[in-house]
Amino acid sequence: MKKSINFVVLGDKYEDIIRELGGKKGTTTDIAIYDKKTPEAIYTWTVPITFPNKIQPLMQAVNIAQYAILNVVKIDRYLGEQILALDALDFRAGFLLHSYEVDEAKLKILIRDTSVSHFKLIDTVDQLKYQLSVIKSTESENSEKKENIDSIGRSRPMTAVVIVIDHAFDVKGVGTVVLGVIKQGTVKVHDLLRILPYGKDILIKSIQMHDDPVEQATSPARVGLAIKGISADDISRGDILSSYNDITGTQDNLVESFTTVNSNTVIAASFHRNPYYKGEIAENQSYLISLGLQIKPVKISNLCNNTIEIVSEKSLVFAHKQTWILLKPDSQGTRIVGQGMIV
Repeated sequence: MKKSINFVVLGDKYEDIIRELGGKKGTTTDIAIYDKKTPEAIYTWTVPITFPNKIQPLMQAVNIAQYAILNVVKIDRYLGEQILALDALDFRAGFLLHSYEVDEAKLKILIRDTSVSHFKLIDTVDQLKYQLSVIKSTESENSEKKENIDSIGRSRPMTAVVIVIDHAFDVKGVGTVVLGVIKQGTVKVHDLLRILPYGKDILIKSIQMHDDPVEQATSPARVGLAIKGISADDISRGDILSSYNDITGTQDNLVESFTTVNSNTVIAASFHRNPYYKGEIAENQSYLISLGLQIKPVKISNLCNNTIEIVSEKSLVFAHKQTWILLKPDSQGTRIVGQGMIV
């Protein structure tokens, strides 16, 4: 089975970089998805094309990816916001390129206390191509280590399927189709999964990877799924398909359960204010929560030291200790207010 490697591309002149890497444009809405298939791997590059006008696709594009490519042509507030978005999610696996006009010393100072400081500094796209080959080899090694057999030959508990949806639409003669990334586990044709937070069982009718039909796909593959049991009109970006009732895995970084909440539910969370956000944080204001690929309206209450209560205005689904980010889209400065974890 081909390895899947997913990138987010941020900064300037992303089309030039993706073109040189061989990517071809696919699904395009407020985010554009490019991909490339080789004999060994499928590469996907996601770009938030309506950023900087809107902050929401930036957060969603970063949440889709395993690796980031940040191309810096100028240092401005929008570069700062992209760095803050990556840092809020503690995104450390990435590559940093910059033009000759950018002062490298100033750039290093800008990223010094953020997760972006862990990115590899790359001078040319040719060097980036080489790094992609290194990633491919690393992903192959990691895949072998994740086999469901332990070191003395015993079967490990099966990992539940978690698929995060980024697009949904109806296709004539096929029915409802969703696009998304498998965050953990393996999905197979005829699997019965539950869509959250809707809470309805759906059937996987068929699976495609890079337009090729397959019988199964494994994390971190990007897939197109034809499903039965729900209309595309009832699906939102950030909804999750999961076999969560079967979760028994105990390995690090595996989701062990999901919580779904309806509107007007109070959610307790930790909170750390972004020091670059200069606005007042008030209970009577409306905000957006960025939670995985979900972007939904919320209000806040009982902000005290490093804790806060989130009052959801729509249904949400989340895992214990999942990172969330508070956004203020109409802010004149940075639109990232702060972040924390669901407790």
